[in-house]
Amino acid sequence: MRIRELKLMNFRSYESLVLEPDEGLCVLSGDNAEGKTNILESIFLCALGRSHRTSRDAELIRYGKEEGGVRLVLDTRGGTRTIGCRLFARDRKKLSIDGAPLSRSGELLGCLNVVMFAPEDLTLVKGGPGERRRFMDMEISQLKPSYYYTLQRYNTALKQRNALLKDPDHFDAAQASIWDEQIAMLGSEIILDRDEFVEELSGIAADMHMALSDNKEILLVSYEPDVPADDPDRLTETILEKLRANQEKDLARGYTSVGPHRDDIMLELDGTDVRVYGSQGQQRTTVLSLKLSELEIMRGMRDESPVLLLDDVFSELDRKRQELLLKAISDCQTFITCTHLEELVSAGVDRMQVYSVRNGTVNEM
Repeated sequence: MRIRELKLMNFRSYESLVLEPDEGLCVLSGDNAEGKTNILESIFLCALGRSHRTSRDAELIRYGKEEGGVRLVLDTRGGTRTIGCRLFARDRKKLSIDGAPLSRSGELLGCLNVVMFAPEDLTLVKGGPGERRRFMDMEISQLKPSYYYTLQRYNTALKQRNALLKDPDHFDAAQASIWDEQIAMLGSEIILDRDEFVEELSGIAADMHMALSDNKEILLVSYEPDVPADDPDRLTETILEKLRANQEKDLARGYTSVGPHRDDIMLELDGTDVRVYGSQGQQRTTVLSLKLSELEIMRGMRDESPVLLLDDVFSELDRKRQELLLKAISDCQTFITCTHLEELVSAGVDRMQVYSVRNGTVNEM
């Protein structure tokens, strides 16, 4: 999988930009706040239909403009695809593939697969369970677009049930029962997909972390579902039973206390919870292990490498981790931002396409 052309129009700091990146390592070099991350953001937008930095599409449009957009030409094993995203200050964005408009953003998933590693990804370890659920949801959705729609339907049912719980004086038990059944059915699908994903992730991440820690630490990644999938065939019934058993408590609380919206991932190093007790270095290495595992899973399932986006993280790694990262991404088209090219040169990178990013302009060096 390789991006052949990227075109930005009134996107963030760019009035107009056209890049024709090489198939290997593409380096965006420049000081902070010059617009390097905006380019990675535009690629991420074309992969998942949303920004990784904001939920407000209007913020992606260049200041003072009413419209903006991104056009990306992609080479895949199945042929060349063109992804378009038109942004409007006062209307919903419009997505397209090969010129055909998409009615839902979920239709975009799987066309362009990306793995992104940014400094804020430390929240995957340091943050709350919601960050780890988001990690699972984003990756599974790229691998299995049907999961995205199941998750959407689940969240709609959950929202409706919570609305009933917030008004106990007018609580409609019959209506609640309908949403209970929806949450149980959809929730069981989500739990089983997450369980399968984390099981595969766990084995790869353990090997990755062993190499990154110089065989000194054992990483255990395990799924912590709110309702365990001990008996997959009865999982829907189990969730339904728990929802009904907790109905009175949920009425008192005003929200639903059972379901995959309360799931988490346990991350342990040598039996210790790295989420709570890990050092900064251990947490950073754990995140890198997870991200590189994503890469391997996508390679295996898609039979081609995803596009890798590295946003100002290379300098955060020591020499050994830099070398292992470069080895892992040797067959990926990779976009990396940095402030000093010396970081890459000293790590042994000799072949790279370098763009200088200054004041919202990009020039190949």
